[in-house]
Amino acid sequence: MGDDHVCTYDKNPLLPQVCKCIYIEQETPDVKTFRFQTLDDKKPFTPLPGQLGMLSLLGTGEAMFSITSQGEDYIEISIKKCGLLTEALHEAEVGQLVGLRGPYGNHFPLKEAEGLDLLFVGGGIALAPLRPFINYVKANREKFKHVDILYGSRSPEDLVFKRELFEAWPTMPDTNMHVTVDRGAPGYEGNVGFVPSYMEELAFTPEGKMVILCGPPIMIKFCLQALFRMGFSKEQVITTLEMRMKCGIGKCGRCNIGSKYVCVDGPVFSMAEIDELPDEK
Repeated sequence: MGDDHVCTYDKNPLLPQVCKCIYIEQETPDVKTFRFQTLDDKKPFTPLPGQLGMLSLLGTGEAMFSITSQGEDYIEISIKKCGLLTEALHEAEVGQLVGLRGPYGNHFPLKEAEGLDLLFVGGGIALAPLRPFINYVKANREKFKHVDILYGSRSPEDLVFKRELFEAWPTMPDTNMHVTVDRGAPGYEGNVGFVPSYMEELAFTPEGKMVILCGPPIMIKFCLQALFRMGFSKEQVITTLEMRMKCGIGKCGRCNIGSKYVCVDGPVFSMAEIDELPDEK
């Protein structure tokens, strides 16, 4: 990948850029999407789909987040309220200053996916890292074959990126959108059921297909079992271990699994690669 996609700070790779929040969108009751740019109105860095950025809030802390979208002069990060830092960010308003550094990690296999059918499977906020890959496919639709997008959440109100789920992605050529929720609600007319069981109902076939899977660990576990029952191989399934990302540059050692450092060698791996890693005690 080109130099634009690599963290190349001259002096200190852990030194963040000061950025400002220029837009906030409430996605669900506990998820907000934040748009950031530098103080001179530029994009902090240019990530590839699957890469992450370290976001810090002075006096509160820092954490690694997926870059879920980008424009000419901004990046977007979607954040679920689940701890001290994320709660503080959910209290922030437009104009809030933060620190940002990145991009970190490898990225989804864009070139390797060309010419294949693609099955994207996401659950909850884990649609965030899949979103830039799906939008990359949308912008380069002629390079890819048939696309299926399977997404599930706890309830209709917990569905993120609704404009893309129900307007943008279903209009992509040769694309099927499949949405399910764990429990329905008045007025909801879509599928009700867990992602792994819905996947088997849809009866996807493995020939010529790449699966990009991201979600809570329990969802991934049962999705993998379903995929293997349907005849998919571990080499066909791509996932991300972004929850293991720590310092971003492989120096703190907290992300290593055996000989692999998730910050440097990942977070994107095939299930075949993950299967070769040692079990963690």
